[in-house]
Amino acid sequence: MRTPTTTIRRASTADLPRLGRLGALLVEEHHNFDERRFLPTRDRTPADYAAFLVRQLADPNVIILVADDHGDVVGYTYATIEGYDYMALRGPAAVIQDIIVDPQFRGRGIRRRSSRFARAAHHKWCCRRQTGTSRRNACSRAPAFAEPWSR
Repeated sequence: MRTPTTTIRRASTADLPRLGRLGALLVEEHHNFDERRFLPTRDRTPADYAAFLVRQLADPNVIILVADDHGDVVGYTYATIEGYDYMALRGPAAVIQDIIVDPQFRGRGIRRRSSRFARAAHHKWCCRRQTGTSRRNACSRAPAFAEPWSR
């Protein structure tokens, strides 16, 4: 079921408390997926994550989108523009780093809509093509878009 009341918009500093809680959920889901690779949550994780994201909001190479349902932030997408990456053997690209949706709002197309919104924003920025998706971890599927770009 789609939720027409859920809108995708750019994040603001007013969203930071909820973004911190969603970030802690993301950390927890990653840790549960692979305890040896990902760090566990702590009491400070929501505040630490919000502090990280507030610095990212000012970065011109970052876009943070929120899924807003009647004024409640129920998900977010964090994406960056990156330069050449010789580990991934690719040129400059827009990369969705994180997408998380509150479990109560999953299955409503919010992740898909957020990804499309980010793709459209990145297309305006520089990028046109999806190059890969992490399918193994359903909680953190992250498309990457790559094309030559100039700023």
